[in-house]
Amino acid sequence: QVQLVESGGGLVQPGGSLRLSCAASGFTLDYYAIGWFRQAPGKEREGVSCISSSDGSTYYADSVKGRFTISRDNAKNTVYLQMNSLKPEDTAVYYCATDPFLFARTYYSGSYYYCHHADFGSWGQGTQVTVSS
Repeated sequence: QVQLVESGGGLVQPGGSLRLSCAASGFTLDYYAIGWFRQAPGKEREGVSCISSSDGSTYYADSVKGRFTISRDNAKNTVYLQMNSLKPEDTAVYYCATDPFLFARTYYSGSYYYCHHADFGSWGQGTQVTVSS
């Protein structure tokens, strides 16, 4: 059974850190670009970060650049999202997803490259991140 499972979410104070994990089962992540997306209540799903499989290239939304780091451990079949200096506006459900291309397909917003959720096929169930004092 092909499955992605996110974990690591929770409640954290502003300025705190969390590390999200995205573990794959039933298939290997080696051949996929992986994206992290988030969706807050009443808002559209937005791309947070994505990473290519071929060369490990990474991409970040401007809102998280310098605070979040995406990484992958193919041996563990897991992708991570290290989130530092968290802000209340980071509150959302975070999802990981796979794009069946070795290179992450990206689009230019005018200031940064991002991955679009429509390119991603397999999704996890999401993990809630709440940043609040």
